[in-house]
Amino acid sequence: MKFFVFCLFFLFIALFVTYSVADSNQNKEKTKNQPGKKKDITDYNDADVERLFDQWEENDEEELPEDEKPAYLRKQPNIDLSQLDPSDPEGMLKLSKKSKTVMMFVQVSGDPEQRETEQVTSLWQSQLFNANYEVNRFVVDSNRVIFLLNDGSKAWEIKDFLIKQDRCEEVTIEGKSYPGKASKKPKIEL
Repeated sequence: MKFFVFCLFFLFIALFVTYSVADSNQNKEKTKNQPGKKKDITDYNDADVERLFDQWEENDEEELPEDEKPAYLRKQPNIDLSQLDPSDPEGMLKLSKKSKTVMMFVQVSGDPEQRETEQVTSLWQSQLFNANYEVNRFVVDSNRVIFLLNDGSKAWEIKDFLIKQDRCEEVTIEGKSYPGKASKKPKIEL
């Protein structure tokens, strides 16, 4: 008799568990098929977050101010062709690089170690920052650094500052090299 009751009890438990699992699966299917049903935030994956961001952006009626937009969405300034002087190619480059990102390669003189290059160029970067030039610096070699400028029209002013520095050997902008104060190459004037 006890064995029969035990088997009946076990059968009842098994049926209850099976019914509960089947019912929960049906509820999950219903929630997946209902478009208005919210998903638990902990179940979001990268695609869900991206979709949510896109919906947020679509419904955002307020346009960002020009200076808060990413660089690729900003309107490019119009170049006034009457201001261009064909005899001044650097002036033309300045105007064409306005509000565009420009990389400037700077070479430190001597045979410095990377630590020394970081110290020297960090000093230059802080001096430029104090003069209100926003410059990002990346050391790429033991004697070579990239200065990244958000406004390319300032590159030639920064170049003028750098070539006057005692440890600056060479500055390269847009493929053109400018010898610095510590350069061993003779300066060519045109």
